[in-house]
Amino acid sequence: MHYTQKNLAELETFYRNQLLRDTVPFWFPRSCDKEYGGFLLMRDADGSLIDDDKAVWIQGRATWLLSTLYNTVEKKQEWLDGAKLGYEFLNKHCFDADTCPNHSGRACPNQMGRGQMFFQVTRDGRPMRKRRYFFSETFYVIAAAAYAKASGDEDAAKNAREVFGECIAYAGGKKKLAPKFTDTRPSKGIGVPMIMMNTAQQLRETIGDERCDVLISKWIMEIEKYFVKDDIRCVMEQVAPDGSIIDHIDGRTLNPGHAIEGAWFILHEAKYRNNDPHLIELGCKMLDYMWERGWDKEHGGILYFRDVYDKPVQEYWQDMKFWWPHNETIIATLLAYLMTWNEKYAQWHKMVHDYSYAHFHDKKNGEWFGYLHRDGSIAQTAKGNLFKGPFHLPRQEWYCAKLLEDYLAMDDLKKK
Repeated sequence: MHYTQKNLAELETFYRNQLLRDTVPFWFPRSCDKEYGGFLLMRDADGSLIDDDKAVWIQGRATWLLSTLYNTVEKKQEWLDGAKLGYEFLNKHCFDADTCPNHSGRACPNQMGRGQMFFQVTRDGRPMRKRRYFFSETFYVIAAAAYAKASGDEDAAKNAREVFGECIAYAGGKKKLAPKFTDTRPSKGIGVPMIMMNTAQQLRETIGDERCDVLISKWIMEIEKYFVKDDIRCVMEQVAPDGSIIDHIDGRTLNPGHAIEGAWFILHEAKYRNNDPHLIELGCKMLDYMWERGWDKEHGGILYFRDVYDKPVQEYWQDMKFWWPHNETIIATLLAYLMTWNEKYAQWHKMVHDYSYAHFHDKKNGEWFGYLHRDGSIAQTAKGNLFKGPFHLPRQEWYCAKLLEDYLAMDDLKKK
């Protein structure tokens, strides 16, 4: 199949309307915490609050979303005001002063130079826990950068670049976090080069940073060299330091949706680099491999985990359908189609789009349910928790609408 210009225009309208009339209104303005700052995002199907704790990385994601909507959709004051609530909460409560090398045990006057960010805090910002990775920091970077562009706040831009530097140090091993495993069986994961690539892309495209282009190339090369396995048509989630497959349960476990997210990050970079042919080939190859591994041919949808050798997977949720892999696959297939005009990507896009909006979308209350059983039935009704919030779905709808808007505008120019 292929999409006609009319089909693409209808998709652009659909994604834009879903974003602005369904998804964003589910979260805002009611999630803005006017008393303590930040956002109250742990919500049930009807929007009622199920917990008032705050996941730090989702505070960053929500700040990024509102800033990005202000920057790219409409200069709505309520979006900028909401973004400010999130940005200030992150600075005030979400960095650990006790682990700051320069201001141990007391607040850093300029917020930066602090230690590791928390993962979870109470409603009023008291720390609950950390995790042994630096993803809260990466989402702080994109939040601060987008907010800096929206507000003109030069300190926010400075903070974004400084924390990006901290992330580079973590990613390169110059700064250490408490290890989760011993060094008996060393490994490395695709998550670090992936998230760093996208963080750099967001930083570059909002406020700019001269470090980004070279680093993005480095992280793409790392993914291609170590994680993409052409001989078995697969993208590994983790490998040994030399790139070999670790033939144990954890080492064999694949996450198709995560690898597909990496594919569209690379396709996005290809588009930025004037449709770089090698990056298009790499991104499409990653999408191809993991669609074959991840698409559930019996029930539809993207399976959460697979074993590289088709052995049993340890995690009991391995055959569930989570919301976010479907968001990433909708983006990846649409982007691949518009960059190659290969009809299989239009077919795959229609399949995952139709499945997702039929099964995840809550037509009564808006937004998406997060978790389905393999057969597509709803596993639980929460729309927000420590891991789900206003990010993957609105990012997908925003990105697809913008992608299609830009394509249709270019097509109109050619006709003139």
